[in-house]
Amino acid sequence: MKGPVATSPDDYVAALDGWRRECVEHLRKAVRSQPGLDEAIKWGHLVYSHEGPVLLIRAEAERVLFGFWRGQRLVEVEPRLKATGKYEMATLELREGGSVKATVARRLAKEAAALNERFGDPRDAAKPGSPARREAKRRN
Repeated sequence: MKGPVATSPDDYVAALDGWRRECVEHLRKAVRSQPGLDEAIKWGHLVYSHEGPVLLIRAEAERVLFGFWRGQRLVEVEPRLKATGKYEMATLELREGGSVKATVARRLAKEAAALNERFGDPRDAAKPGSPARREAKRRN
């Protein structure tokens, strides 16, 4: 089982139980305290957007993922972020007993949204010839 099937963020959280529900509620509260982030269910989990996708919260059977499209630029804020997938994605993997301080979660959300304001939609970096892709190549 990857995560609950839900049509709304509230339904997503309500379908969880135990430590995963507590973890997702904690992260969601911290993220939602940041103005300007839109919350939706996309790709089967919670996704927060501001000028493109910013971050995700995904509950799985044995872990909760707290991921950021430009997370590789946020490692100074949270050193446990691990680079994954496309774009500049980095994810914090939380297991039972693990946590992230609310202040850190809020700061990550704020800085991730600011990166989208500065650089635009992170998905544009995957498009050939885009300024965001040139910037990403330059950084690497």
